[in-house]
Amino acid sequence: MTAGVDRHELRQIIAGLSEGVILVEPDQTIAYANAAALAMHGAESLDELGPTVDAYRDRFCLRYRNNVAPNQYPIERVVAGERFHDVVVEVRRADKPEMDFVHSLRSLVATDRDGKPSCLALILKDVSDQFEAEERFERTFNANPAPAVITRLSDLRHVKVNTGFLEMTGFTRDAVIGRSVYEVDVLAGARNRDLAVARLESGGTIPQMEACLDLPDGGSRFVIVAGQPIAMGDEPCMLFTFADLELRRKAETALRQSEERFAKAFRMTPVPTVLVRADTFQVTGINEAFSRVFGHGEDRIVGRSLDEAGLWVADKQRLQVEAALDRHGYVLGVEVCLRHESGTNLDCLVSAERVTINDAEFALLVLQDITERKHTERELFDAIETVMADTSWFSRGLIEKLATLRRPGREAAEGAAPNLTVRERQILNLICSGLGDDAIARKLGLSRNTVRNHGAALYRKIGIHKRSEAVVWGRENGFPLSRPDG
Repeated sequence: MTAGVDRHELRQIIAGLSEGVILVEPDQTIAYANAAALAMHGAESLDELGPTVDAYRDRFCLRYRNNVAPNQYPIERVVAGERFHDVVVEVRRADKPEMDFVHSLRSLVATDRDGKPSCLALILKDVSDQFEAEERFERTFNANPAPAVITRLSDLRHVKVNTGFLEMTGFTRDAVIGRSVYEVDVLAGARNRDLAVARLESGGTIPQMEACLDLPDGGSRFVIVAGQPIAMGDEPCMLFTFADLELRRKAETALRQSEERFAKAFRMTPVPTVLVRADTFQVTGINEAFSRVFGHGEDRIVGRSLDEAGLWVADKQRLQVEAALDRHGYVLGVEVCLRHESGTNLDCLVSAERVTINDAEFALLVLQDITERKHTERELFDAIETVMADTSWFSRGLIEKLATLRRPGREAAEGAAPNLTVRERQILNLICSGLGDDAIARKLGLSRNTVRNHGAALYRKIGIHKRSEAVVWGRENGFPLSRPDG
């Protein structure tokens, strides 16, 4: 059989192959390319592919993706008689830069009886789709902020690592890629290391577990690690992903320290303080000052509300404080009456504010005992009222201060004053001006008894019993405190 017949039959055999085949002569002439090879170059004819190796070089730009051989095209290596396989190159047409392909190549060098090359062939496989998918995966993998490493199962060596892992650990990429899973141990200190290693060796899923990675600077990093089997091309691999526990540990430490400071301040403050749940007002903690002032120990009050423990004397005051706290989130200096464990009533100022502890809502109540201060004030008022029968010597400023002290924080009565007669208004105005009954009688040209009768009617209408209370009531209801004429 002649060589021409052999070459013709060979072309018939390779014409219908799905793989691309390019036949090259030792003199670097491209003798033949099947339809698949032409399509893989975006060419319709052998002339468009290039009649020679030099022409091919001018028309197509190649870049090796692996097995780099600088300044040599695979087709040149075939002409040189080199045998190779699994060479991956990017191919781009010089006249159409937007047209590119990725080829996986191998060479076929057949020799004659004398050992001289008789058939030189370049076998091509289009892997463009595969590499596009891998590039998308690569971009996604690198852009993912979650730390991750990919380990090849055949030799347990790391083949990919993303920026998240490098930033978390401080490793460089070169220090990870190509190292074994035991050199850069991603399962170091794993809580269930034996299970993780067994799953890794069998290619099974590794469940989430805590681990402590060794860092290149000699430190360590607490993480949660998990492993998921994946395939990269035809290569079985394990994708390790990590969740950094360091921030959580720092947050937990800061929270614990904050809670310790709060607990210490709560215990040591000299003012009675109570911690209650915001929704039920159930007491969860009291300090020593509370027990000292109100007599209740933790065993008597924790787990109950202040109302259930019997501290509130007036239910109306309790409802007002709770409603204000719920509406505004805080209460400041509200005067209330609370009951000691012995049954004694204590005058108190209540301040409260909602707080969040461990994601739960609470209210912190501060209860200031002002019983002694109120007792002193009452004694002062009693002494003042003793001499208030004749108020002529009181100055306007003193009466104003008395009105303020007598009923602190009380707002003016709503609506109009009771239906007072003209004479009663005149008498109330003169009382507020500091005149006694005799002076009022002379001022109005009335007898002393008539003034007293009008005064008694006035007291009944405005609901008071003493002259000092009339002065305060008049002050609060807009009666002037100016000196009368004369």
